[in-house]
Amino acid sequence: MDSRSQAGRLPRRQVLGGMLAAGAVGGTGIAASSTAAEVAGVLTGKVAIVTGGTSGIGAVTVAALVAAGVRVAFNGRREDLGRVVEQRVRESGGEAVYLRSDVRDAGQMERFVADTVARYGRLDIAFNNAGIDLPPAPIADTDIAGFDDQIATNLRGVFLAMKYELPHLVRAKGAMINMASIGGRHAFPNILAYGASKAAVIHMTRAAAQEYGRDMRINAIAPGPIESPMLERVRRDWKVTTEQLVAPYPMRRVGTAEEVAALVLFLASDESSYVSGHVIGIDGGDLP
Repeated sequence: MDSRSQAGRLPRRQVLGGMLAAGAVGGTGIAASSTAAEVAGVLTGKVAIVTGGTSGIGAVTVAALVAAGVRVAFNGRREDLGRVVEQRVRESGGEAVYLRSDVRDAGQMERFVADTVARYGRLDIAFNNAGIDLPPAPIADTDIAGFDDQIATNLRGVFLAMKYELPHLVRAKGAMINMASIGGRHAFPNILAYGASKAAVIHMTRAAAQEYGRDMRINAIAPGPIESPMLERVRRDWKVTTEQLVAPYPMRRVGTAEEVAALVLFLASDESSYVSGHVIGIDGGDLP
């Protein structure tokens, strides 16, 4: 790392810590991570899209990318949360813009990507993170409208993002990271739509890496239990404790959104230049 990159490390670490010390975003506190400082100079000047960047893992990753010197456009349906994240980034000296759009809507996603490129001139990184969950239910009792909404958000939403991002990422020889889940790698009862949508994201990631592998890198991440608003809902809806949730995992703890963001930054950077078409678990040790 050259002297300019070394000099940039402390300010960016302060940016991340300063913007997120302000408190919780969408029910999840965002804490500073040293990883963004470590990749400063590697990602500086690049442009990223984050879908579902208004809370949880998405908001943390927006902050981590900004702290690494990336200009970020992010979306989400909840405008109030999006404006909070955007304001905190800008107050701390970073560059991010919230562009309200719904990943389920093709026209909105096309405009979101086009507006990002028009604003920043290019697209180097895409983190297709937006997704929803619903209370668990047996297949026979699954709400049809809820099933359709999960597929529309978690699967169609990733497809639409990929469709409109890929031409720009190919030109930049960039990197795409799709949000899968341990639920897409292992079958769990009572979450059919969620698991099916995430398994399909894994398939789309691998297929896209086959199609575009000469020009860019495409990977997916598959988190296990990560402290987030979604995990809060799992504890509530399943009526389980954290200890019960993590018991099957070798590390016996939940992960953090900062740990997920660190993996995203690695996959977005040239440090992972020979990694494509893979699903990287971040789950404290895979289930037996």
